Amino acid sequence: MTKRPEHSEAAEYYFTYIDKVPHGHICRILQSQSVDILPLLEGLSESQSDYRYAADKWSIREVLAHLNDCERLFVFRAFWFARGFNSPLPSFDQNVAMLAAGASQRSWADHLAEFRAVRAASVAFFNGLPDEAWDKRGTASDNPFSVRALAYITAGHVAHHVAILKERYLSSASGAHE
Repeated sequence: MTKRPEHSEAAEYYFTYIDKVPHGHICRILQSQSVDILPLLEGLSESQSDYRYAADKWSIREVLAHLNDCERLFVFRAFWFARGFNSPLPSFDQNVAMLAAGASQRSWADHLAEFRAVRAASVAFFNGLPDEAWDKRGTASDNPFSVRALAYITAGHVAHHVAILKERYLSSASGAHE
């Protein structure tokens, strides 16, 4: 599956993520993305993972918990539509999810292991889709989505947050690597 989503396949907001995905086969991009990102995250210590660049911002640990939550959500939506279910899916409030996640009570190693497992499951799911499933569509959060768009959103959402991590959390000015 190499065709990029058209603007009719997701609400305009989601192209913030889709546009961050390089050209190529989306399943290979998802696979290589985890290979590229994990060394960056694995280089952080337990205490560094608690770093926040501002008091009202999530810690690095919470950002990774958010990525895991959202990847599950995007892939569940893709599963729902790919398998032919047509009932609309509800909205997702990331702040409600974060309050219930208990991210700071879990070890950094546990968050990393979860990311590996979630991404492996996502890649397996998308790799196993029949060709016709990529074009299937549905509604979630009152927005249209195609299965293809959800695969790209999955990769683009991670790319978006990794860029923020590098810029605001992991730069030498932030003190996260001190």
